[in-house]
Amino acid sequence: MASNLAPIPELYVSYESAQKLKVEAGNLVSHDLTPRQICDLELLMNGGFNPLKGFLTEKDYDSVVETMRTKDGALWPMPVTLDVSEKFAETVELGQDIALRDQEGVILATMTVTDKWEPNKSREAEKVFGADDSAHPAVNYLHNHAGKIYLGGPVTGIQQPVHYDFRARRDTPNELRAYFRKMGWRKIVAFQTRNPLHRAHQELTFRAAKEAQANLLIHPVVGMTKPGDVDHFTRVRCYEAVLDKYPSSTTHLSLLNLAMRMGGPREALWHAIIRKNHGLTHFIVGRDHAGPGKNSQGEDFYGPYDAQELVRQHQEEVGIEMVDFKHMVYVQEKAQYYPIDEVPEGSTVLNISGTELRRRLAEGIEIPDWFSFPEVVKELRRTKPPRAKQGFTVFFTGFSGSGKSTIANALMVKLMEMGGRPVTLLDGDIVRKNLSSELGFSKEHRDLNIRRIGYVASEITKNGGIAICAPIAPYAATRRAVREDIENFGAFIEVHVATSIEECERRDRKGLYKLAREGKIKEFTGISDPYDVPETPELRVETEGTDVDNCAHQVILKLEQMGLIAG
Repeated sequence: MASNLAPIPELYVSYESAQKLKVEAGNLVSHDLTPRQICDLELLMNGGFNPLKGFLTEKDYDSVVETMRTKDGALWPMPVTLDVSEKFAETVELGQDIALRDQEGVILATMTVTDKWEPNKSREAEKVFGADDSAHPAVNYLHNHAGKIYLGGPVTGIQQPVHYDFRARRDTPNELRAYFRKMGWRKIVAFQTRNPLHRAHQELTFRAAKEAQANLLIHPVVGMTKPGDVDHFTRVRCYEAVLDKYPSSTTHLSLLNLAMRMGGPREALWHAIIRKNHGLTHFIVGRDHAGPGKNSQGEDFYGPYDAQELVRQHQEEVGIEMVDFKHMVYVQEKAQYYPIDEVPEGSTVLNISGTELRRRLAEGIEIPDWFSFPEVVKELRRTKPPRAKQGFTVFFTGFSGSGKSTIANALMVKLMEMGGRPVTLLDGDIVRKNLSSELGFSKEHRDLNIRRIGYVASEITKNGGIAICAPIAPYAATRRAVREDIENFGAFIEVHVATSIEECERRDRKGLYKLAREGKIKEFTGISDPYDVPETPELRVETEGTDVDNCAHQVILKLEQMGLIAG
């Protein structure tokens, strides 16, 4: 049997052993996994992360970060670690077994903790992602979401995470290998994607399969991708809508529950290893594979073909052949797609960027047939109505007494006067009373309060309403997290109410600043606690010498400019 078709080792125990372990796990310390950790655990257990037998130990982690290899020399470019809070880590001793559960408390696996350490996350960011820059989603995750302590050790699989969606489309590595055996496929090329399929992608996949003389596996990621990406429910409906454009006897669609890191070259190599484990012989690596976009200086994190270079260096060792492709563009005179370096001289090249596509969808502008399939456009429009009908959040931030609540109230009234969508005001004081009455004013509690506001606002936005938030929200990292939560469902408009601390103190009717100066109120923003001034808010309003109505009107004009309300 060809090596790519033979069964691959899994970490699951037998059904009988699993039933016994479920009972015994009731006495173990439990860790409730994050969505990203569930993705990682699933691929550990089903062999997708072979040769890993569990979450990386400290020595393996250090070696992977520095050399892209485990300590025994196996090629592995991406750290797969179990990050936990300091509080949880204190409850765990080395050699102890812990139960790994999903967010509903269902037991998925046990893990023997062999290592516990505090990593140097800045070093991890530099080595793995190329820069310690929080504009990179994985670096932002490292510093602002991941637990401070890493646990390492082998995993014993009890059962797969349950997926209620697209169950017939989800295949483990061994299920895919069995499918290839059944179909008599020997050479299979994988197409990795986190976007809907448009005509350029179809042309690219046709050419790749033809060049490799192989069958085609469309293998999209449906775990975590980049904040702001089209949700996987919509994307899978798009894939299914165009599947009949492919010959059914040579093409298969399967979903990969992977949490992407957007790590460019290292990620591309990681994807190649994962596809090898799924029984693939060839792997398409395109332009800027798994690139996260621009860094803090406005430049691309990775070169357009850096990923291809790294995969090319290691493809023989991985045991998978790379099919490299340049950017595909539409040539008007030829009425077909070409790789950008094969465009006939003097031709008219047409292209629609991701930003332009989002604009056309948002504004209801026609999307030409040469760019995408009518079935895909219909599905995208169903999920993304015109911007003037979508929900959105206006998030005011500024010092206490800056005028946030007053402007937010005025804005609420103006939007209610316009009608069309329900408007909800989540003012700082109102939220403190009704949603966060048990919280104090430590950094941890302030962050939790803002995250609660963000959660409610995201639900309002998701359901087509308008949320107006007016907390102090002093920390940039927390505001960014709220932005990411909300931008999964609609627009987020950050408004910095840029009133000076001196003016806020002069206006102070409650006498809070006086008490803070006297040390009677601890951790007071602007006096004894920092305020991270927003660097690039959608709008900055000056309230000194400007009346409230004019400030609220500035926000209305911004919303009109963004297409969120009708002009």
